[in-house]
Amino acid sequence: MASDQKVHTFEEVSKHNQTKDCWLILSGKVYDVTSFMDDHPGGDEVLLSSTGKDATTDFEDVGHSDSAKEMMEKYYIGEIDPVTVPLKRKYIPPQQAQYNSDKTPEFVIKILQFLVPLLILGLAFVVRHYTKKE
Repeated sequence: MASDQKVHTFEEVSKHNQTKDCWLILSGKVYDVTSFMDDHPGGDEVLLSSTGKDATTDFEDVGHSDSAKEMMEKYYIGEIDPVTVPLKRKYIPPQQAQYNSDKTPEFVIKILQFLVPLLILGLAFVVRHYTKKE
């Protein structure tokens, strides 16, 4: 690694998100993996899906070998300016739909799914009983 490390902004790195021009951010470092796209065992789609964000978690979750981590050194092009990296987005669950009184409550449907077959069976026994010759 060179002693005069270039510092890249997140916006600059996120523009490099195509097969012919692909940069990744891993552990605060920027890597130009364009020449590695065809050789990546997971395919270029895996690398492209990690562009435009800090891909450290994606990289670590896969469990890359030590040789893969050593290989990264030849793709190193500089550091990322941590101030420019957006904060991680917090998960905000979608709001649940308001209760609509026009809809049949779920418990009524479940009860009907049980009672309707019983009523049909009961009706069949009644018809059989009254039509049976003695």
